[in-house]
Amino acid sequence: MAAYIFPTAMRCSVTFVHFSYVPTPRITCCQVFNNTIQGYASLRKLCSSTSFTSHCPAVDSGDIVTQYDRMVQCGSLREDALQRSVLRRLARLQKTLRNYSNTSYLNPPPLTTNPNCDRLQTRTDISVIASGACAQKEEDAPPTPPKGFYIYGDVGTGKTMLMDMFYSGVQNRCKKRVHFNGFMLDIHKTPLLIARHYARTGIHRRKQRLPRRKLGNMFTYDPISPVAKEIAHETCLLCFDEFQVTDIADAVILRQLFQTWFNTGVVVVATSNRPPDDLYKNGLQRDTFLPFIDVLKEYCHPICLDSGVDYRRLHKTGAGKLYFLTGEPGADAALDAMFDELAFKQNSFTGPKVLTVLGREVTLEKTCGSVADCTFHELCGRSLGASDYLEMARLFDTVFIRRIPMLTLRLKDQVRRFTTLVDNFYDNKVRVVLQAAAPLDQLFIHTGVDDLRDQQLLDDLGLTEEVAERLSLFTAKEEIFAFHRTVSRLTEMQTDNYWMEGDRSIMKKQRT
Repeated sequence: MAAYIFPTAMRCSVTFVHFSYVPTPRITCCQVFNNTIQGYASLRKLCSSTSFTSHCPAVDSGDIVTQYDRMVQCGSLREDALQRSVLRRLARLQKTLRNYSNTSYLNPPPLTTNPNCDRLQTRTDISVIASGACAQKEEDAPPTPPKGFYIYGDVGTGKTMLMDMFYSGVQNRCKKRVHFNGFMLDIHKTPLLIARHYARTGIHRRKQRLPRRKLGNMFTYDPISPVAKEIAHETCLLCFDEFQVTDIADAVILRQLFQTWFNTGVVVVATSNRPPDDLYKNGLQRDTFLPFIDVLKEYCHPICLDSGVDYRRLHKTGAGKLYFLTGEPGADAALDAMFDELAFKQNSFTGPKVLTVLGREVTLEKTCGSVADCTFHELCGRSLGASDYLEMARLFDTVFIRRIPMLTLRLKDQVRRFTTLVDNFYDNKVRVVLQAAAPLDQLFIHTGVDDLRDQQLLDDLGLTEEVAERLSLFTAKEEIFAFHRTVSRLTEMQTDNYWMEGDRSIMKKQRT
């Protein structure tokens, strides 16, 4: 059997160095579902142990700029003037939010009207209102709510770290932090929603409660605003990580969703790899999405955090060999040995496991406790999505992914799934061991391959070749952009720090 290097974090004892700042663990909305459907009491119980909460006390973290300076001095961070500048602006918003409430926007004061306008019974009266004679006095209107931030930049520049520091230090109980993809997944697949009443007031269920439409008695119904308002009733700060728009359905919903939040005084802080003007770039029917970009920039200060440095690739101690080439002699034997060693520590037997996700059954053929040994086809060759990967992240702390092929434009669906899988595993600190057909930086070939299915779709939509050259749906520019982030994240996921943070057995011992 070929010799292999086992991760350092598994071969030696671990010494933990405590800093004043501890990143708040992230949790996605699907993970809240089981508690949500059991009622508000269960949600409160969940809040006591996670950062995903509007009711849990914030961590008293002091001055986050001072914390940042201390971390630089002790060597855990590298000095970055741009990061520090962004953190100063976030610190000011922290102070503003300390005593902030959006109640006045949810329950505006009654209109102050002209005494001569006591009753409105005719069209003339309505026109008087329109002229402003009976309108609410300006002094009765609540003050302008504080602006949030939209922090964008290249991969690995520290956006999520700054978001962690900001969120954990906000001294306000009405706050929530979610990964944007998970949030939108649940918006679409209600009742998997994340606030107290989502399970009974989601979009789908609201539609179901409507009376059936009869011929000649048509009406329209807006299911988005009520859901957004329910969120606003429990939240005055929403933090979104990895804000992106790649789906036309998301593009349609977002404007109304966010406009309702902004109108009800909700402050939004988001991180993204894209500048606001590049969101949903080259997407289908993008013209209908452009007004949302203007709204976003009106209520959130855009900040560029792009120092040109990917910190995930700098000064990281590797956790042993976690990336194997498929043609490498002894690679399969080395992976088998690693799995057996991890499985030996589990209080379980090796065998298949059936996951139930959204009423569907997803079978993984080889698992043992919190370890899963999968092929690329099992994870990305089937019609799986974010909800499936979130369930895997909940159940497993270590996942082997074998026989990853060369990824080409002909495999765009698999590339999208692999990117989504890595995003969800990274956000939940799932450790991965990979076996691929090429080194990570050479795994995705995105030139010179035509997809016959794209040509068929082009014909079905009645679009010309010239139009297709500008649409990301056909050019795969979005996949290329996203895979750059995937490479960066997988690089960090092979470090000692990441491997130790993902060891849930250690976390359990610490809690006990």
